[in-house]
Amino acid sequence: MASKSKSVYICSECGFESAKWVGKCPNCGQWNCMNEEIKEVTSQKNAGAYAAHSTARPVLINEISTSEESRYHTGLSELDRVLGGGIVKGSLILISGEPGIGKSTILLQICEYLGRTLKILYVSGEESSRQIKLRAARLGVQSDNLYILTETDIQCVIEQMRASQPDLVMIDSIQTMNYTELNSSPGSVTQVRECTNAVMRAAKSLEIPTILVGHVNKDGAIAGPKVLEHIVDAVLYFEGDRQMSYRILRAVKNRYGSTNEIGVFDMGDNGLHQVDNPSLALLAGRPKNVSGTCVTCVIEGSRPILAEIQGLATTTGFGNPRRMATGFDYNRMSLLLAVLEKRAGYYFSNLDAYINVVGGLRLDEPATDLAVAMSLVSSLKDVAISDDAIVFGEIGLAGEIRAVTHIEARISEAERLGFKKCILPFHSLKQVNAKYSDIKLIGVRNVREAFESSID
Repeated sequence: MASKSKSVYICSECGFESAKWVGKCPNCGQWNCMNEEIKEVTSQKNAGAYAAHSTARPVLINEISTSEESRYHTGLSELDRVLGGGIVKGSLILISGEPGIGKSTILLQICEYLGRTLKILYVSGEESSRQIKLRAARLGVQSDNLYILTETDIQCVIEQMRASQPDLVMIDSIQTMNYTELNSSPGSVTQVRECTNAVMRAAKSLEIPTILVGHVNKDGAIAGPKVLEHIVDAVLYFEGDRQMSYRILRAVKNRYGSTNEIGVFDMGDNGLHQVDNPSLALLAGRPKNVSGTCVTCVIEGSRPILAEIQGLATTTGFGNPRRMATGFDYNRMSLLLAVLEKRAGYYFSNLDAYINVVGGLRLDEPATDLAVAMSLVSSLKDVAISDDAIVFGEIGLAGEIRAVTHIEARISEAERLGFKKCILPFHSLKQVNAKYSDIKLIGVRNVREAFESSID
C-alpha cells in the first residue's frame, strides 16, 4: 500500500506536532514557532511487514566483548578531557555554540594531529573547498589524509562514507544537510531529525566516529528538535563571548565520560590554544586593593579552578533598583541580596547591584555564594578584601555558611597560586585532614563574620 502525505505543523523549538496551526506552542510555550511541513505516513500493514523481517536478536550481556574498544586522541588534552579520554569508535558527537565561537576551527585543528594516522572525511555544507583550504592554511593544517567534501545531500554523504571507509567523519553543519525524500527545507525540524538519524545509523553500522556541528537559536539553545540531543552520544557546548579570548568547552551530555569536565581555550589569530592552567589565566590582570572584587574556587569535574568575581553596588537613578549578573544566576543573586539585607544588615534596597565573573566563566556551583556576597558587601562598604584571601561557601536563607565538597582540592589549588588566607565554612574544617603551612584556614559561621575576616 502506498504511503500517504499530510500537512502537519511542527514546533521549531521542541518538535511538538500539531494538526493545525497555533500561535503558541502548547508544549514549550514559544510564540510563532509552528512551521508547516509535509509528513509521509506509512500504512500499519507495511510497518508490520517491516517488523516481521527484523533480524535483531537478544544477546547476553556477559557475552558482549569490550576488549576492542579504543579511543582516538585528538592532540588537544583539553578536548580529550571533556570527551572522557578521546573519541570512541562509532560514536556520534555534537558540537554546538554561538556563531564565530570556534566550532569549525577546533575541528580543522584536530585534523592536523589525527590526520597523521587516520583517514578523515570533512563534509561542509556551508563553505566551498577553497574557503576551507584557506582557513586550513591559516591554522597550519597540512594533512595528507584529510579529504574535503562539499555536499548538502545526506544520502550522498553516507554513500561516500560507505565507499571511502574513513576513520573519522566531520559534518559542518547538520542544519545544512538535506534529505531529498522529504519536502521540507534544510534546517527544519523534520530535516534535522531525519538527517541525524541517517548519520547515526551509518556511524554505528560502519563503526565510524562522526562529529556534527550544530547551530544555536536566539536563546542559545541547540537549534532543531530536542530529540537531536537524545540521538547523539555526546553534546559539547562552547561557552564564552566572541569579543573575549577565552572559550569554555563543556560536555552537556556524554555517554562515554563525565559531564562535569570542562576545557579552557584561548582564541588567537592562528586558532584555539588550550589553557593548561586556567586559574592563573583567569586571574591575570586582577586589580590590587580595589573594593568589590573577590576570588573563589569552583570544581569543574575533577579540576579546581580559581575565578575572580566582581561586584558593584551604586546609588540607583531609577524608581526600582537595577540588578544584573554576568556569569552568575540572576535569581541566585536576588536571593543572596535578600539574605544580606534580612540576616546580615547590609541594605541594597535603594542601590543598583551588578555581578560579573571575569573571563567569560559561568559559575553554577553553590560554593560561590559567599564570594558573590563578599564582593557586593565590599563594594557597599568601599573596603577592599585582602588580595591574598580566597573565599568559598554556600549561604543558606538563615544567613548561615554551609559546608561544601572537595575542600582539600580547593585549598591546595589556592596554596599553589600563592594565597595566604582561605575563608571557608566552619563545618568544613572537619573535612581537612592535610596540614597546610603556607595558607591560613579561617572557618566562619555567618556572612558578617566572613567579611570581617576577609579584610584583616
